[in-house]
Amino acid sequence: MRRFGDDRSARSRSWLRGQALVALPLVLILVIAVIDVLNGPRIHLGPLLIVAPAITASFAGPRAVALIGAVAVAAEVLVGASDEWRGVTEYETQLSSLVVISTLIVFFTAVRQRHQRELKAARSVAETAQRALIRPLPERIGPLRIASFYLTAEQEARIGGDLYGAVRIAGGTRLIIGDVRGKGLAAIDASALVVGAFRAAAHQRSALPDLLSFLDGAAEVEAARVLGDGPDSGEGFVTAAVVDIFDEEPHVCILNRGHPSPLLLTGGGVTELRATRPAPPLGLGDLYPADAHVDIFPFQPDDLLLLYTDGVIDARDAVGAFYPLGERLLAWAEYDPAHLVERLHEDLRAYAEGRLDDDVAVIAIKRISAR
Repeated sequence: MRRFGDDRSARSRSWLRGQALVALPLVLILVIAVIDVLNGPRIHLGPLLIVAPAITASFAGPRAVALIGAVAVAAEVLVGASDEWRGVTEYETQLSSLVVISTLIVFFTAVRQRHQRELKAARSVAETAQRALIRPLPERIGPLRIASFYLTAEQEARIGGDLYGAVRIAGGTRLIIGDVRGKGLAAIDASALVVGAFRAAAHQRSALPDLLSFLDGAAEVEAARVLGDGPDSGEGFVTAAVVDIFDEEPHVCILNRGHPSPLLLTGGGVTELRATRPAPPLGLGDLYPADAHVDIFPFQPDDLLLLYTDGVIDARDAVGAFYPLGERLLAWAEYDPAHLVERLHEDLRAYAEGRLDDDVAVIAIKRISAR
């Protein structure tokens, strides 16, 4: 934990760095002014004084820029007052140009600072919205340890079309992970609606097929609202996998609706938990299966279950090769959820060189051993 003394030391170091940076343009002004006074009009460096406020604008606000600009103008006035500069006709033009350009630099620095404040406020609102829509999962739910991360394809965005959630139900834990078709605000709206419907109904509908039927109706309504009767009507959908893990039963129940198959990490390797009866995504109306099948797989203490969206396996490297998720997991043999998620996060971004074509959501779940 960071202590108050550490924070004060960090602020002190930051203040010293700021002072050192401000000293650079001041030294530059002094050097230029001294050279001008010593050499006179023969070697005139006065126009270079504008570099001082320009450099200051790269790391400071409008007040510091105005101060450095005023110092630069004062230095030019002092140079012009020397005997060597009397009668030089270019001097007044150079001085007025320095004043005008310095003023413009101060103005644009103020505009930039205002935009930065607005962007910071917008990011704060976005982060609050993300916490409301895609709430961070707790590190511990019952006998489960959980870790997760969420990345958006849009670098400036904080939320996207992927979704996940977890709720405590009678005798166990229920989780969802999903991916909305498309991007932008429509995808975010659909994501919020589905995850909200999951939280509302997860406690009320004990059977997974009943819950998925409810979510299917919610996704269909949202798709119709967004797409209407246009050419894309009927093409809005949400892939999702809902998982039930009961405290006293050594297995996991999965109902998968067109989502990438979860992976089970055990001492024997990595196993893909494929649906025995593949079902279409949510929101496709009449395509909803009447006999939705719930698959049951072993999930023993110390096993680790990985849920993820297709943004993980669709990530590409510089030559276009897809991210080899299974190979990575087998090579790492990592069974701590937090460590696995952190390692996967870093490796995925390095593999794709920071360029993601789709949003990414990952949940790692480990059943804690009873011993």
